[in-house]
Amino acid sequence: MSQENTAPTNGKANALADAAEVAACLRAHRQFVMCAHEKPDGDVLGSGYALGLALKSIGKSVTYFLDDEVPRNLRFMPEWQSTQRSFEGVADDAIFVFFDMSDQARAGKALQWVPRERIVNIDHHLGNKRFGRWNYVNEGEAATGSLVLGLVFSLGVKVTPDIATCLLGTLISDTGCFQYSNASPHTMRLGAALIEAGADKDLITEQLYYTRTFAGQKVLGRALENAQLTDDGICYSIVTQAMLEEYGATHEDLEDVVGALRVVDRCEVAALFKESADGAYRLSLRSRGRFNVMEMARALGGGGHFRAAGATVAGPRESAIERVLAAIRSTMDEKSRTH
Repeated sequence: MSQENTAPTNGKANALADAAEVAACLRAHRQFVMCAHEKPDGDVLGSGYALGLALKSIGKSVTYFLDDEVPRNLRFMPEWQSTQRSFEGVADDAIFVFFDMSDQARAGKALQWVPRERIVNIDHHLGNKRFGRWNYVNEGEAATGSLVLGLVFSLGVKVTPDIATCLLGTLISDTGCFQYSNASPHTMRLGAALIEAGADKDLITEQLYYTRTFAGQKVLGRALENAQLTDDGICYSIVTQAMLEEYGATHEDLEDVVGALRVVDRCEVAALFKESADGAYRLSLRSRGRFNVMEMARALGGGGHFRAAGATVAGPRESAIERVLAAIRSTMDEKSRTH
């Protein structure tokens, strides 16, 4: 696999300088903790496993930390069974590498104690707060895994089939199997190069897009049956705790629901409310491309990307719906006034 395929073509001009500083940190230190955000996805886990494999290959000590279970559909990734929910074996001088997070809070309470001077921050989100001592952020890349690929080359590590599978998983996850607008020619070339390096594309797509639990499919049907479409193009639905309990489903089974709302022909913004046990609602937002759902999520205390974002909204249900619809319409109205 050629290193020239990994050169950043978008984002800030100093991205390469930031990458060099992070690579120097990785060479200089002995032990690293790969840190995933709450509700982990393919980009955050694939990035951590790929960089972990690369660091192990040059003699570094690596721990994978996740204060949660690895989602079922991501257990195809090499190294997933090495993930731990404790800091056992982590030394006082270990460096913590945070992936795919715009701020440290996204990692959850279990990682809030980590001091800034021990943090490497690798991310592609808009509005990243540069919360680490070392920050490698390029908002122009489709996935954090794209940045990790460049670091692997900087370390002089060969991209093995296992590393390639992890990294292709990040791209396929964050581009919707190369269907989203962020699947640029640069991203497509990276994907092709990773397949040539041995990434198992068929395994990745089967697990991410074509394997679902029966319970999840039943909940999807109920969510679509209950969906609402407003006159101004907001398609939304609610998945309650009672629905999850009825079918024996979990929040992990809901990955496809908001995408199914988004494809409605008159939908501009899709919103899925997922009730939590504490009565709050996890909100997933998706845009057809005209409106920036990241701005909507920010107004609700969340964040994300232009076309995909999320937040947590307090209940009760009707109040949550009212606040979310107001935040969506505020951004839609602002765009209408400026165009």
